[in-house]
Amino acid sequence: MGRVIRSQRKGAGGVFKAHTKHRKGAARLRPVDFAERHGYIRGVVKEIIHDPGRGAPLAKVAFRDVYSYKLIKQTFIAAEGLHTGQFVYCGKKAKLQIGNILPIGAMPEGTVVCNLEEKCGDRGRLARASGNYATVVAHNPDTKRTRVKLPSGAKKVLPSTCRAMVGLVAGGGRVD
Repeated sequence: MGRVIRSQRKGAGGVFKAHTKHRKGAARLRPVDFAERHGYIRGVVKEIIHDPGRGAPLAKVAFRDVYSYKLIKQTFIAAEGLHTGQFVYCGKKAKLQIGNILPIGAMPEGTVVCNLEEKCGDRGRLARASGNYATVVAHNPDTKRTRVKLPSGAKKVLPSTCRAMVGLVAGGGRVD
């Protein structure tokens, strides 16, 4: 094997470093609190924004603070069909509608979900890429665990208290 001579190395460029300056911040679920554990909390989608370096759009959702008089803006990965002005409900008692966030144990089998937690309270780890989704396969009420089919096709058993957003991630018709 020969060497790459100096004149060939000249135009090669360096190691690529991603331009993270314009990123819009971490897209995660709300931290788990009393309202979400026992009832639900309502938020409003304020805007849907593009995040450089990500295929899926992000949704800025404003929630009223539970403890003080102010709004808290949370950044979620947008589910397909989410629009500005839409109410998003998070919690155990929330309805099964696209964009809502509820524990996978409260969802019927066959529900399509995205931004799924791997451990309770980790704020979303699985099925987050554009167009991706996981499917709730089965529940085991004795062990309080739920079987989920991931985008790779693998099936994983997770605690039923893990939360997920109903629907699939937006931005699915992307070409590389």
